[in-house]
Amino acid sequence: MALNSQGILAAVTIAMYIPFLFISLRLVMKYGISRGDGWVSLLVFSIIRVLGGALLVAAEDITPANTSLYIGGYALESSGLSPLLLCTLGLLHSVFQTPDGFSRYNRQFLLLQLLGTVALILVIVGIFEASSSSSSSSANTMRRGGVILFCVLYIILVGICIFLWTRIHFVLRYRKQLLKAVSIALPFLAIRTLYSVLSTFSSSSFSMTGTTEPNTSDLAKFNMITGEWQIYLVMDMLMEYAIVIIYAVAGIMLPLNEDNKSADSYQDEYPLSRPQM
Repeated sequence: MALNSQGILAAVTIAMYIPFLFISLRLVMKYGISRGDGWVSLLVFSIIRVLGGALLVAAEDITPANTSLYIGGYALESSGLSPLLLCTLGLLHSVFQTPDGFSRYNRQFLLLQLLGTVALILVIVGIFEASSSSSSSSANTMRRGGVILFCVLYIILVGICIFLWTRIHFVLRYRKQLLKAVSIALPFLAIRTLYSVLSTFSSSSFSMTGTTEPNTSDLAKFNMITGEWQIYLVMDMLMEYAIVIIYAVAGIMLPLNEDNKSADSYQDEYPLSRPQM
């Protein structure tokens, strides 16, 4: 069976993110799992993109149509923003690290991680409830509520980034470069977050192609399923790929572990890099 435009984009997504599966795995091995630098979230994001693309390609290839594959694929597509935001959060958290490797503001960042997780749960549960057509009103509310929380988290990320720039003289040497990378990625992340908002509010339901009435909303062209694929390509796929490339290059090229060596030599240069709660 020939793939439609969405199926072709799903296949392209698989090809795009398979290399990043290995790159992000290498970054996790390089920096460790327990430090919470965001690299694990980058790996999770890559897995979600490959798996989601595979489900959508399979859904296009199987006849008769398997609605469950479509639901799973689009649910993974919608949930991809969460690990991307959490990856950014983790990288910003690592910028706060002291020369001895101590992570500051752990409680605050843990609460922000919880915010991103709650948003993810709302989106996924809303999609599956909407697909069952049992309570479309509550499902729609959950999906929109989750996306709004994504927006709140993004705004907070921008605030954290601005705060760090005001304290740039107290940021460790290579983490300054990491902060630059995150700052460059934030505009791309803004467009990706905006697309999620427009897509979610473009329809009052979440239904598969061909099983719903025509979408007459002013935002119909932004709908992830039935909207214009060119908009999806630019505002979703390309924005995500730009962010992943920026983070991957930063993780590979920057010797971030060097910031945690010879802590005594940093004390005069970074007088505020002592443990804080």
